[in-house]
Amino acid sequence: MNTDSKTTQPINGGEWLIKESYTAEIFTPEDFNEEQMMVRDMCAQFLNTEVIPVVNRIDNMETGLMSLLITKAGEQGLLGISVPEQYGGSGKDFITSTLVNEGLGGGFSFSVAVAAHTGIGTLPILYFGTEAQKQKYIPKLASGEWKASYGLTEPNSGSDALSAKSSAVLSADGKNYILNGQKCWITNGGFADVFTVFAKIDGDKFTAFILEKGLEGFTQGPEEHKMGIKGSSTVQLYFQDCKVPVENVLGEIGKGHIIAFNILNIGRLKLCAAVLGAGKMSLNASIEYAKAREQFKMPIASFGAIKYKLAEMAIRIWVCDSSLFRTAKWIDDKEKELSASGKPFSESLLGAAEEYAIECAMLKVEGSEVVDYVVDEGVQIHGGNGFSDDYMISRAYRDSRINRIFEGTNEINRLLTVDMMLKRALKGKLDLMTPAMNVSKELMSIPEFGNEEEVPFAAEKKAVLNMKKSVLMVAGAAVQKLMMQLQQEQEIIMNLADMALLTFNAESSLLRLIKISKSKGVEHTQIESDIFNCYLSDAIDQLNKAGKEALNGFAEGDELRMMLLGLKRFTKTQPFNSKEARRRIADKLITENHYCF
Repeated sequence: MNTDSKTTQPINGGEWLIKESYTAEIFTPEDFNEEQMMVRDMCAQFLNTEVIPVVNRIDNMETGLMSLLITKAGEQGLLGISVPEQYGGSGKDFITSTLVNEGLGGGFSFSVAVAAHTGIGTLPILYFGTEAQKQKYIPKLASGEWKASYGLTEPNSGSDALSAKSSAVLSADGKNYILNGQKCWITNGGFADVFTVFAKIDGDKFTAFILEKGLEGFTQGPEEHKMGIKGSSTVQLYFQDCKVPVENVLGEIGKGHIIAFNILNIGRLKLCAAVLGAGKMSLNASIEYAKAREQFKMPIASFGAIKYKLAEMAIRIWVCDSSLFRTAKWIDDKEKELSASGKPFSESLLGAAEEYAIECAMLKVEGSEVVDYVVDEGVQIHGGNGFSDDYMISRAYRDSRINRIFEGTNEINRLLTVDMMLKRALKGKLDLMTPAMNVSKELMSIPEFGNEEEVPFAAEKKAVLNMKKSVLMVAGAAVQKLMMQLQQEQEIIMNLADMALLTFNAESSLLRLIKISKSKGVEHTQIESDIFNCYLSDAIDQLNKAGKEALNGFAEGDELRMMLLGLKRFTKTQPFNSKEARRRIADKLITENHYCF
């Protein structure tokens, strides 16, 4: 893996697995410019002054409070970051809009409400609406005057969204569509002014519609009582002969799936950003508590078991951050490339997000599982107090759980990760089989030892390259052996998805480490090196386990023995004292009193 020169061709979706990557082409949190830092600080100030002081009132569903907070966020320009100036926004780049999602991610139920408003609530109209629809709705959504919601899920159609039963028929006079049906789990549904809703015209043409609050035949159910995000408005929507003007059809008739699925690509990445913000806030709370809480006449932050937890929380956040902004940069670059080629604004960003749909799916899984780990260990650090509502970590723990279900369950996103890679390969967009065959040939050769280049990070680069070889070996063998039956072997697909995610994270964080070392000097990157090597050591072990599970699930005899030997060869690691590394990481966190990487 050559990381020192700039490539002449950009990395397309999934190609990181088979191509070299370069530090010059990635973006990391260390690269934020002054304006982006100011935006991040503005988000933090908004949370600290407007949201955190009233979180209990939010969770108690105080009438009008959430709507008021969204209006205030709009007044400060936080809702229109990615909206073009012509529609009342500030038209910032994709990286900056991703940073806003992270910056507002620590606001508990408010974060969910604002993400739904700016994402699935606003973007369908912005990207697929007619000019008249954009002019009518987007400025008021960007300012916060109107609030947005999105109705896709139904009682019997969740992950299988296209099985929805809501129907629409054209009225006799041709002026309206008559909607009948029901939607459930609708975020912001209790107070929204504008709704993007999906129904089937004539029973088969899956289509999106823009509905406004107050339409005849359109009613909202009572607020749901939920395990977490209690302050987030969640209701059912009912349509009984609801008349929707024909000019409120969104996009093309029968092409609603294009809207639903393309918006999800962006939503998955943005969810990763938001939960990272929540994770950093939860880690900060755990650091502060561990320093203040004393047992046996010592702060518990001085105990090795607590240091392990704090360090591991930071490691997972840092690695996820690395993958997130690497992907955000790819999307931003691709959007600019498509725009320069003449594509309109909407097609440019949607096309860019679609190109990196694989990475967006992986990030959704990674972010939601990282924050789950962080809040779970945060409760453990707080001990009995972590179970008390007097401490914010209990709310963070409850609120976190939904993230593995939002934006497609993590199981669906794991399946999609592999499915999308294979489909790109079948379409000729991603040559997986040639590298996989090369790895198979390599298994027949005698391994060489002790000839690594004497250059910085040579061993780390080789380790990540071998992780890629492991993925290609197992995936290639699975495709060859199972062919079309592979889609029925979900356990194997889940193993492959985990291997791919571990590899993507490892490479993203290594590239970040190398880039930092070029800026600061290798001798000044001890903590970053500790973070990376702790992750790499564990990731290789996890990859080995997932690979063995997959191979045992479809191979046998000599073929199995050969590939298990190959997997062992590709996942060999050097001894590494992770205990001392984690202690150094934890000591830095404790000294700084917050997540500081």
